[in-house]
Amino acid sequence: MAQDKYLSAKLKTFLREDKIQLWKPPYTNSNKEAGEELKNLAVQYSARLNYNDNEIAVLLEEIRCKAVERGTGNEAYKTTGVATLEVALPARMDTEKYVGDKIGHHRQGAEISYLLLHRIAQAYGFEENCIKVIINKKQLDLGKTLEEQGVTHNVKVMVLELKLSEDETRRRVREEEMQHEEEAAKTKEVNKKMQRTKKGLEILADRKDSMDPDRVPYLDIANQTGRTIKIPPEAKKALLLAMGYHEKGRSLLKKKEYAMALPFLLDADKHFCECGSELLTTVDNYAVLQLDIVWAYFHLGQLDCLDDADKKLLAAHNCFRRCYGENHERLVTIKGSSGREKALFLRLYLLQGISHYHNGREREAAEHLQKAHGLFQELCIDPEKINSLLLLGFSAQEARLGLRACDGNVDHAASHISNRREEKAQIRREERAKRRKRIEDINSLKSMGYSERAAREALHQAKGNLEQAVKLMLDNPQLLLPEDDDPGDQFHVPQESVDQLVYMGFNPEIAKQALKVFKGNIQLAAQMLVHYGGTLPPDLQASSETPSETTTPSDESSSSKDSPTDSAGKGTSGASTDEDMDAEVVNEILEDIPEHEEDYLDLTLEEEEVVINEYLSYIRNLQIQSK
Repeated sequence: MAQDKYLSAKLKTFLREDKIQLWKPPYTNSNKEAGEELKNLAVQYSARLNYNDNEIAVLLEEIRCKAVERGTGNEAYKTTGVATLEVALPARMDTEKYVGDKIGHHRQGAEISYLLLHRIAQAYGFEENCIKVIINKKQLDLGKTLEEQGVTHNVKVMVLELKLSEDETRRRVREEEMQHEEEAAKTKEVNKKMQRTKKGLEILADRKDSMDPDRVPYLDIANQTGRTIKIPPEAKKALLLAMGYHEKGRSLLKKKEYAMALPFLLDADKHFCECGSELLTTVDNYAVLQLDIVWAYFHLGQLDCLDDADKKLLAAHNCFRRCYGENHERLVTIKGSSGREKALFLRLYLLQGISHYHNGREREAAEHLQKAHGLFQELCIDPEKINSLLLLGFSAQEARLGLRACDGNVDHAASHISNRREEKAQIRREERAKRRKRIEDINSLKSMGYSERAAREALHQAKGNLEQAVKLMLDNPQLLLPEDDDPGDQFHVPQESVDQLVYMGFNPEIAKQALKVFKGNIQLAAQMLVHYGGTLPPDLQASSETPSETTTPSDESSSSKDSPTDSAGKGTSGASTDEDMDAEVVNEILEDIPEHEEDYLDLTLEEEEVVINEYLSYIRNLQIQSK
């Protein structure tokens, strides 16, 4: 199969270079059948490729038929607006891989996206809930039109068939006659699992760093040494979501559930693109993601469906260069060696070699595959050395990473792992202490009457200086306004609160205005009046103006019922249930996040070895035939 793809790619290259159009005479006659000149062309190309005439003739005829079919589709699209899509089916299916599917592109509205999904499922025997449709590297969004999603004539459509793991499948399939119903139930469970994953990631990404690190799971972003990176809140959330989706996708890749992994990896790619290119140069996660996406396509037998595989691999290469240095010098400075990261370059060279091979570029393919093979031999570890480190109490993962970092020296690796453990523990202690200090500062500000939101923002701007944060809030009173402040919402000020401020020496009317601005918070109102000499700054005076200034006894009564203190206890009946559910989905996410921060570097290289040898054998066969 791989050699057929290579020959097909090579023939297409020859046809482009020789400017031959197979869908036109003399290669195709008026009845759209093969012309006699096609046989002569097959003889000519078989001599150049040193292949059998009949094999080349068959491949040329396939290329010609597809070209004719595409031309017919182009004419139909011009006259009727009916677009032809190239549908790539799962590799397990016996039917031809690329099949044209026609759909009226002139149809309006989002329902056309559902119609496309329905047509694909109906045409190829799928349950609609059992497949994901990938177009332009994104899942088909049933809530958008095809035009909004860039679906045009001759676009490639990839169909992913969703399945659970083998263990789950065996456990759920009870009887043969109920298999159809069971598959539908399993697919619903898969979709439910994807939704739960998304919810869990959203919860973790939204959790504030002011929560207790001992009790509340919290995600943060660290550099290559393990220290937290300061990132703007918007970009931080996008990056956390991207990394969360990536980890979920990686966990599924490890289980070889490639069809399930790909949607999560593509979601990660989408969120990474929201972070900004400058941020992506700080961490190597984006490069690793590109490799994982192409690796998933390769295992799904869809590498040729990913039109921009070369672009993704080039993006990964450039990102590695920026993060690690031109000659890995930054890695050596930070980590002391680049041995562990070489596993990523092995996979990069392997995928580049495969991509070159399937595009008919055998010289470049051979070059990159040999690079991958050389790195494999360098990174291949003696099992006895791993056992020696296991006996010292280290994990297999630590042993592999340590030996690669120390060029296979067991003693150096043991020392390296021990030192790395202590460094990581020290960094964790320091980062935890920083978070605790920040929590204490936030709580101090909250005890002074400031909201958590204002406290966090002020501490961020003041770079952690507590006194400076207080001054900053008082100098910028807009920070202190309630986040959900509604100008039409009339807050009725209790008279006893006004009396307390008057007792402190403030003017009754101004005291009332201040309490109205801060929703009855006496501490904030008093601090602001003291800071501004017994008055309110102009911007706060404007926010205190409401259509009615009257406070009646009944108003005070209703106000006291709805005061911030009392309202804090409202709506708690279902809170514990919601919290339990949130904790459940969060724990599912945390299970997929590896404990070791260099888990992504721990490739056993077993799969890579098989693929390297397979494609090197293809290259050797080509070299033998060319002699």
